[in-house]
Amino acid sequence: MTPSKSHRRTWLRRAAAAAALAALGAALPASAQQTLKFGLAMPLTGSQSSYGKDQIKATEWAVEDINRKGGVNGKKLEVIVLDTQADPTVGINAVNRLINVDKVPVFVTAWSAVVKAVAPIANREKVLELSIGANAPEISKLGDYVYTAFPLADVDVTALANYTARTLHHKRVAVLYANNDSGVEAAKVYKSVFEKDGGEVVAYETYDPKATDFTGMLLKVRTANPEFIHLHGLVADMPIVISQMRQLGMKQRVSTYAGGYNPQMIEKAGAGAEGLIVTSLAPNEKQNPNVGGYIERWKKAENRIPNGLPYTQYLYDAAYLVAALYEHVEKSKLPATGENMRKTLITVKTFDLPMTGKLVVNDDHTVKKPVNLLTVKDGQFVPLATVE
Repeated sequence: MTPSKSHRRTWLRRAAAAAALAALGAALPASAQQTLKFGLAMPLTGSQSSYGKDQIKATEWAVEDINRKGGVNGKKLEVIVLDTQADPTVGINAVNRLINVDKVPVFVTAWSAVVKAVAPIANREKVLELSIGANAPEISKLGDYVYTAFPLADVDVTALANYTARTLHHKRVAVLYANNDSGVEAAKVYKSVFEKDGGEVVAYETYDPKATDFTGMLLKVRTANPEFIHLHGLVADMPIVISQMRQLGMKQRVSTYAGGYNPQMIEKAGAGAEGLIVTSLAPNEKQNPNVGGYIERWKKAENRIPNGLPYTQYLYDAAYLVAALYEHVEKSKLPATGENMRKTLITVKTFDLPMTGKLVVNDDHTVKKPVNLLTVKDGQFVPLATVE
């Protein structure tokens, strides 16, 4: 049965009224809103989901903890989670929905390729994008509305290169890196820093992170005979590279960034991971007493520590950072817009967060943190050094 014209007009008026209310809600002061929303665009499915799911769980726990203590000035904090599959195209779809449908003024995302792909949307729509976990150095140059709350590769990769040259006293290294945004940029940083320290990069090889046979690349590296190897890839490919390296009789010690600080590295690489050096950009339980309770919470809930422990610490703190932005906006009686979130971030600058400690947002869109180095000994990650 065809609706009458009057029925159509009524429906159109109601739809217009609903749209107007939604638009009004996005521009209301934070104090006038029932819930304070933010987006979380992370991989729930795909090859990086073991990381993504744990990072999402950390953020959701933090939201629960904040709300249990009264929320933000009595208002409930709400996180809206969408899947990116760590894929730029899927990430664009997710962020468009967060901005245009869910009307969030701020969203959190990670994985360098995704962060870069969605940056134009954040800048165009004037919504604050917080990159937490991605480390490509150019993230700091993606526009006015894109900030990192996680140190970029020029922090921990620089620390690794310095440590290799100055403390381990190696002069000849090989650099192997996945052909993706994170790997390419981080490899450049390592090579530049190591050569400035007087060392020589005798092999500089890239690989497809989706490959399963790295023999050809590794034979070239073996011929170059480095004293030490730096590897920058993903947890899906790095253990395979290390295992094949050992099968070819290559006994060199290996280093990698925080992506390697994951139980899966040891589980998959086995004895080949012994001596591996990894970084952590978050404090451990001795440096921050809150971390001990956080790790116990994981063991009780999941019977394990999280995949990528330091990343999950930053994602837990992401909710507290967003809550701090909302609290400041609310006290200032400003509309909860992306523009006001951005202004608050660069005005306040310094935030004290429960799992990672003091966060200082620099004018150049970067943050700095001490770098903890760990090594694998007897199948366990143990502290090695801290580099300021």
